[in-house]
Amino acid sequence: MDQLEMKKVAAKAALQFVKPDMIVGVGSGSTVNCFIEELGSLRNQIKGAVAASKASEELLRKQGIEVFSANDVSSLDIYVDGADEINPQKMMIKGGGAALTREKIVASLAKNFICIVDSSKQVDVLGTTFPLPVEVIPMARSQVARKLVSLGGSPEWREGVITDNGNVILDVHHFTIMNPVEMEKELNNVAGVVTNGIFALNAANTLIVGTPEGAKIIS
Repeated sequence: MDQLEMKKVAAKAALQFVKPDMIVGVGSGSTVNCFIEELGSLRNQIKGAVAASKASEELLRKQGIEVFSANDVSSLDIYVDGADEINPQKMMIKGGGAALTREKIVASLAKNFICIVDSSKQVDVLGTTFPLPVEVIPMARSQVARKLVSLGGSPEWREGVITDNGNVILDVHHFTIMNPVEMEKELNNVAGVVTNGIFALNAANTLIVGTPEGAKIIS
């Protein structure tokens, strides 16, 4: 079973958490795209979805699912999203698709944050296999990069990428994140940083891992 098939296994398993008349929080990325495809089969049972990126909004509409703004809801029962890395405490690195800020906003509305991944995304320590994305106000890019270097990272500007919020991304290599909660707070306090891709303060509640043997659900 290849990686895409494992993503599809995890995405399909997440459907069991979708109940009639729900407004479903939906993240972004390749695994979430698989979930949106599956969610299309329930389009007549759910009220709609709140999406964390313009790309996901577009895919939801193609499936005939009504898209609501985060401002239209006071809470969500579930939020389904992928991760670039996830540790045993269900803390994540996200932002490979540059939607990290909106993902944090929609995730914060949800009672149950469901992370769907293939098994390659599981790590013991965050920062092991994937650089840490940091969304930055454009005028602060160099200033923030210098601060990240002082913290031991090697930031790289993701050239040509502008977030849905009009900002830029710095991908920070060589961060071994031993204390994700403290690192998330510290980076968010740097002037010019909109947010960073550590999801530790609001970790996932439920993890669904697509494996060759099927979906493994960890609550």
